[in-house]
Amino acid sequence: MISKRARRLRKYAPRWLLGLALTALAALSTLGFFHSDSVERMDGFVAGLRMRIEAPVLDARIVIVDIDEKSLAALGRFPWSRDIQANLVTQLTRHYGAGAVGFDISFPEPDTSSGYAVLERLAGAELAGVDGLKAQLARLKAGMDYDGLLADALRGQNVVLGYNVSDKLRKGVLPAPAFTVESLNGRELLAYTADGYEANIARLQQAAAGAGIFTASTDADGVIRSSILLQRIGEAYYPSLSLATAAVYLKARAIAPYFDTTVEQLSQAEKDSGAVPSISLFLPRGQLRIPVGEGLTTYVQFRGRGGPAGGAFRYVSALDVLTGATPPAQLKGALVLVGSTAPGINDLRATPVNPEFPGVEVHANLLKSILDNDFKSRPAAAYLFECGLVLAFGLVLSLAPALLAPLRAVLLTAAALAAAIGLNFYLYYEAGMVLGAAVLVLLILALFVLNLGFGYFVEVRKSHALVSRFREYVAPELVAEMADNPEQYTMEGESRELSVLFVDVRGFTTISEGLDPKTLREYINLYLTAMSEDIRDSHCGTLDKYIGDAVMAFWGAPVSFADHARRAVATALLMQASAARLDAQFQARGWPPLHIGIGINSGMMHVGDMGSRIRRAYTVMGDAVNLAARLEGVTKVYGAGIVVGEATCAAAPGFAWRELDLVRVKGKHAPVAIFEPLGMAAALDPAAVARLARWHTALALLRARDWEAAGAMLAALAGEEPDCRLYRLYLERLALYRADPPGAGWDGVTVFDTK
Repeated sequence: MISKRARRLRKYAPRWLLGLALTALAALSTLGFFHSDSVERMDGFVAGLRMRIEAPVLDARIVIVDIDEKSLAALGRFPWSRDIQANLVTQLTRHYGAGAVGFDISFPEPDTSSGYAVLERLAGAELAGVDGLKAQLARLKAGMDYDGLLADALRGQNVVLGYNVSDKLRKGVLPAPAFTVESLNGRELLAYTADGYEANIARLQQAAAGAGIFTASTDADGVIRSSILLQRIGEAYYPSLSLATAAVYLKARAIAPYFDTTVEQLSQAEKDSGAVPSISLFLPRGQLRIPVGEGLTTYVQFRGRGGPAGGAFRYVSALDVLTGATPPAQLKGALVLVGSTAPGINDLRATPVNPEFPGVEVHANLLKSILDNDFKSRPAAAYLFECGLVLAFGLVLSLAPALLAPLRAVLLTAAALAAAIGLNFYLYYEAGMVLGAAVLVLLILALFVLNLGFGYFVEVRKSHALVSRFREYVAPELVAEMADNPEQYTMEGESRELSVLFVDVRGFTTISEGLDPKTLREYINLYLTAMSEDIRDSHCGTLDKYIGDAVMAFWGAPVSFADHARRAVATALLMQASAARLDAQFQARGWPPLHIGIGINSGMMHVGDMGSRIRRAYTVMGDAVNLAARLEGVTKVYGAGIVVGEATCAAAPGFAWRELDLVRVKGKHAPVAIFEPLGMAAALDPAAVARLARWHTALALLRARDWEAAGAMLAALAGEEPDCRLYRLYLERLALYRADPPGAGWDGVTVFDTK
């Protein structure tokens, strides 16, 4: 057992070590020791795939008022003057009764498009002498103060404005923060920080219900996959547009980070980490907790490909809202986002589901997640989970394929790949966990290529070499078995107990003289083909060689069989049946009859690749082989189709055996009992069984020198089977014994001095 394990270790150690090295590299990658843009892009593709396979379902709660091309064609280029925006707000809030309105638009500068400021300047300068001009301007001021109109429209309504953050610029007025650094009571909160902002003018911000940051957060490839929900500016934290709009819509009293423990319970490491599991919206009926990842971010669940035809959200033209053409039921109580899909306004974003995705719909998807309390997030310990998966899959796929057949190894890899992707998708949909799949998938594929390469360049080539050498010797199924386990088979010489068979055509010299060369070739080819098929295909023998019309074969090597003797005898009986079938065909064609003799013996013999530098062959040698050849030669003496040695007879139970004689062949001193198989013992009819018993009795009587009793029994047997050469042979011998009785030292052995 130890040597077998040692051989296996030597064979597979290089492959295992390479596989484990790849697994270790992949594990280190999940832990952040390596970074690859390719892996990141692949994870992005998987993230998009997870979202694309989900069919969008229209959410009537969220409506996008689209500043589309139709609206621009009717009302002019964007940005529109704020009197139009004021009308839009009034229509949405007072006319249609929207639940809340979020503007994916900012108003960082005063609107002077009405011309009032110009008129006011002229009235104080060039036109100062015009009577009544100043009074008239005072009366017109309310209608020409577009910022004032918009502020009036915003005042007292659930309208949230949007604004940008920037690096240095500080413009406009920030809204009230969600909370401040001071309110954290000494806790550190890890968040993205901005030094500047481009917010709305004071008049509008003070009139609005709130404001939120709509600055897009993209990955390194420029694709939006996540969104910052809270961002730090100075000493305070401010919500995103989607979070601020949701808070107004849901009538939240406050937005704050949710901590599992009090400050006193925190360790110093936890205080310094700045991690927070979720953000809480304090609603009239409790808290709504939004899970967040690093930097107070959340993954955006994109539903559909976006746009008016995307199917996830209803798009309403801003022009239809302004003219009152939109059905009231579509906007009543809805959460409305005002944005644009028009290409010229440059608010189309690259996302995993669409490279030109409306920016306003990014906020819509976030709002839907908040309203449904359905979030996908990357847990703080996600890297540990990914590392564990990599180690588990890597260990299995590094070690197991080497021990499996190629097809099973491929199936194992396919199953592992399906399991890895399936688990990733399951955790995303059912547990809301966003995990990277790229490293694990790439590891599975790399290990597959590694095992495939080893399998081909080492194992398969070794198998092919073995197969090519043994293909002519053994049956195809044995070749396949040897190819699966090439290390178990070798052509090196060794001593092994085997059974060997010789078969020869009776009277072949006469046959060859009576046929022309072409017919003789066909005669011998049909015969050799039938014999070879019986040897190789029926009982998995090893075809050694053709010696003229003779065929040599053996059993028990290169594939070891415990029942090699039984296989050899069964093959010999099958060969006799095949010869009888061929004989009938040959005689029908006018060819000479076909009769064969077969000799079989079992014992220790040398087997291996033997020969010279010029020509070699996989063959057997030894005394047991020579005896088999001698036994084939004596078949004609006894009129037996098959003659086997006593070792073969003893090792092949289940057959009906007829002992033929005790013989001493040329080159052997010790006598050998020889036998003829008559078929399977269970298939012998009762009359044949009785004759066989009488024969063995007659043989025993003869060896006991009871000539009269032996002669009477032999004569009776010959009368029943007059064509049996064996009975006639022993009657002839009995006549000689009667005429000239053998001496006192006679042992009943027949000596053959010729080969």
